[in-house]
Amino acid sequence: MAKKYKKALVVGAGAFGTSIATVLAANFESVVLKVRSKDVFDAIKSGENSVYLPGLPIPDNLKPALSWEEVDSYGKEDYELLVSGLPTAGISKFYNDNKDRFEEYLAQGIPLVSLSKGIDPDTLEMADDLFFDLFPKHREYFTFLSGPSFAKEIMMEQITLATLAGRNRKIVKEVMLMLEAPYFKCLGSYDVKGVLLGGALKNVIAIAGGVIEGLGYNHNTRAAMITRAIAEMLRFGRVFNARPETFYGLSGMGDLILTTTGGLSRNKNFGMELAKGRSPEEIIESQRTVVEGYKTAKAAYHLAERYEIRARIFEGVYKVLYEGANARAVIEGMMKVPSKFELE
Repeated sequence: MAKKYKKALVVGAGAFGTSIATVLAANFESVVLKVRSKDVFDAIKSGENSVYLPGLPIPDNLKPALSWEEVDSYGKEDYELLVSGLPTAGISKFYNDNKDRFEEYLAQGIPLVSLSKGIDPDTLEMADDLFFDLFPKHREYFTFLSGPSFAKEIMMEQITLATLAGRNRKIVKEVMLMLEAPYFKCLGSYDVKGVLLGGALKNVIAIAGGVIEGLGYNHNTRAAMITRAIAEMLRFGRVFNARPETFYGLSGMGDLILTTTGGLSRNKNFGMELAKGRSPEEIIESQRTVVEGYKTAKAAYHLAERYEIRARIFEGVYKVLYEGANARAVIEGMMKVPSKFELE
């Protein structure tokens, strides 16, 4: 069957970047996956990303490239989509280092999809801020993907819905079609800040969910935490003029439920390891995958301070991660807060 599009470039061959590249491979004649590590490059060459997604086959038209010279060896023309699979902390350096190349792509009208789910703990900026600062003339071409989507399940072709947010309706609709597969579908949104906040903040709550489960608390506790977490996320949203309904959608409530309950969540598993008494630094150093919620917890804490946002769950996670607070004592402390009406 003929492909609808010619070429896509995906930067970042982690689990999620690889899974989205696989979705694109159904619609594009070729997908070039820019990788950083030789072992990941070799793995993909052999037919699977065994470093991040072992046992799951890679389509034949997905081509890894270690260098830009290798990217260009597949041809410099015919790109119709760019995908950034870098963690939030890696955006500024990578795109500063390669600014001329991406300026050239964007000047041709090639849209870019960002998969990043985090907040920079130093600048308190999200992916849109970082990209718009770097490429102010091309803001219309940036879109942001978020939603309940484990990479492994995408690779297994489990039905998955996500949100794609952007400023330009025509571009968002165009990219939605490029990302469409029998098992993968995007719903469009103009609420970039709401989608990015939901994707970032839910990682912090997933850490809390892992701690709760690791400490032996069960379904009642988890349900209470998720419900109150949404209330806190809405308070962050109001600061950024995000739409409340976004937090009840795929990139908010949907992603929050998945990452706080699903066994494939890196952030939840990080929280479970914390509950065993391991330090955050020890856990992070022992694994290769990025735990976005770790740095985002710091960013959320400072955002709450700056804007006087009442966010006890986020504050509690910060104290456990960065001040060495005892998690059980933090939870017990929250239960001692005077009761209020639910919507206060």
